[in-house]
Amino acid sequence: MKAWTSADSGSLTLSDVPEPAPAPDDVLVAVEAFSPNRGETFVLEQAAPGFRPGKDIAGTVVQTAASGHGPHVGERVVAHLDGGGWAERAAVPVDRLAVLPESVSTSDAAALPLAGLTALRLTRATGPLAARRVLLTGASGGVGHYFVELAASQGAQITVVTANCERSQRLLELGAAEWVAAPSDARGTFDVALDSVGGASTPAVLRTLTSHGVLVWFGQASREAPTMDFFDWTGGSSATIRKFLYTDDETSLADDLAALVRLTADDRLHPEIGLVADWADTPRVIDSMVNRGVRGNAILMLPPQHADAAAATSAYDFR
Repeated sequence: MKAWTSADSGSLTLSDVPEPAPAPDDVLVAVEAFSPNRGETFVLEQAAPGFRPGKDIAGTVVQTAASGHGPHVGERVVAHLDGGGWAERAAVPVDRLAVLPESVSTSDAAALPLAGLTALRLTRATGPLAARRVLLTGASGGVGHYFVELAASQGAQITVVTANCERSQRLLELGAAEWVAAPSDARGTFDVALDSVGGASTPAVLRTLTSHGVLVWFGQASREAPTMDFFDWTGGSSATIRKFLYTDDETSLADDLAALVRLTADDRLHPEIGLVADWADTPRVIDSMVNRGVRGNAILMLPPQHADAAAATSAYDFR
């Protein structure tokens, strides 16, 4: 079968790879769509030749699990993998997928997993959000959109930090109360602050907190490590700082994916899709993502016949 793999000098190539070998609790999924994440683009820059990326996929089960668990042949699913999803077929553990109703499209489903799981689990990490003032940096990404919807539905008063006023408009539509261009521009103090930028953003966010506020650090999009001065008493004098990793959660991936699917089906969660393209264009889409040319999720669709995509075997340098 065909799959995208890393090549020399940070490039991607569409390669012939072995068919998946499902474990007893794996189903075999014909991939119909996948969605690259920004973090995956960072990994690709340093990946060894032959590395197979791909976490977020949606498709149809073509072989059930030998254990008898999981969905049946013909059922549509969304899944979050450890890798290898940018391919025609993927072996998927039954505890890493959720079945899709007809009301949720394949493209919307592919946009859900990593960003949606992160946002959903952040709402647990923060504790109860009703009537609390919340500051969110890096809010224009997929996690930010989902978090704003989820937190606003719980009654949070959310101030979003984005560098672009235009992108803030959608966040205000989704339930954010206010937009600012930098943490220092925010008015008042906050019970909870979530930072995904790192670098200089993290100490700036800490200064916005109430004396016993909570700072949840969950990313470093700036690619710069934060430096904290704990003798800076400007704000958050007795604050709690928590490091967050989305995979570290007591709820199973399958249950949380099912919750995201249900919220989407009920029109309470809205994937933000900025681009839909044929999977043959994957390297060019990655290049656009790296250069911040895609707003929202990029979705790569696999056509029923892969003849055209199979011809696109020349490597493309996404950097």
